[in-house]
Amino acid sequence: MTESRKIMLLEFGWWLVWVQFQAAAIRFAGFDWQLAITDAGISNFILGWEGYVIVIMLRYYQPKQSRIYYLLLWSAALAIICVLMIEFLLGIIYDENAEYLRFLDNTFVMRFGFSFLMLAFISVIGWMWYYLQTQQKDETRKADVEKMSRDAELYSLRQQLQPHFLFNSLNSINALIAVEPEKARTMVQQLSDFFRGTLKRQESHKVTLSEELVQLKLYLDIEKVRFGHRLKTEIIHDEECDKMTIPSLLMQPVVENAIKFGLYDVTGDVLLTIRAEIKDKMLRVCVENPFDPETAVPQKGTGFGLRSIERRLYLLYGRNDLLSTEKEGDIFRTCILIPQTT
Repeated sequence: MTESRKIMLLEFGWWLVWVQFQAAAIRFAGFDWQLAITDAGISNFILGWEGYVIVIMLRYYQPKQSRIYYLLLWSAALAIICVLMIEFLLGIIYDENAEYLRFLDNTFVMRFGFSFLMLAFISVIGWMWYYLQTQQKDETRKADVEKMSRDAELYSLRQQLQPHFLFNSLNSINALIAVEPEKARTMVQQLSDFFRGTLKRQESHKVTLSEELVQLKLYLDIEKVRFGHRLKTEIIHDEECDKMTIPSLLMQPVVENAIKFGLYDVTGDVLLTIRAEIKDKMLRVCVENPFDPETAVPQKGTGFGLRSIERRLYLLYGRNDLLSTEKEGDIFRTCILIPQTT
């Protein structure tokens, strides 16, 4: 049902009630029921028609708050027209009833005051109705624009990580072609599978942890070809965690960050551990990598990869406390909390 129709039904209900009330008042003044109903019917028909005119006007033109007094001016002008039309029509119908004509003249001011109040009431209610509808539409449109902007930024953040990984992989493939062509072919196939999976997830903001780990294992397999036996991985999680959701492609930059600072700053083999658990009804995923405090190069901030994750988490959940990093002995740990929405 449209807004105008709702207002019309409300006005029609009020019109029926007031016709009966006004007819009873005229009958109480000493006139018969036929005259009373005729007076009330004609008076309120004209008043109701003018109220409908106001609603139609407000549909196409709504004065600003600073010019709300326009509604009172409209109501006063229409009230005068209403009373004059009532006097004219009823004067023609009952031109031989002198007593009623005197009654009609004596109630001119009262009829004007009532008509003005009713029309002003309809004007204000109609203006508020359309104003609230306009505000709601503006808020909906603003929310849609913000969502589109947020989605575009999320998409941009995901895309910025892929070229860097692709270039590194292509360089590794190029180096392997001459010395280990079989590994090069394997890496090409793994790279193809990885990007195929990435493209499938571009349209989905969230996936289950098990789906994310499948994609993450493809990424780790490629990195193991690059770094050889030095890179070892361990993924620890249970079946309950597998069903929980996580933003798609969220873990790759965390793992990439761990590999970068774990393998570059530590000699020998490196064990990279990924742990998933449920904490306070949220999914908690931690990535651990060894580091040597004496050889590690001091980093400013958390790097682009972790900054992009912080930004994505804020855009998705509106919180800045979901990513944390800590050092424990010779282990560097990055943890992410993923709220679960039902």
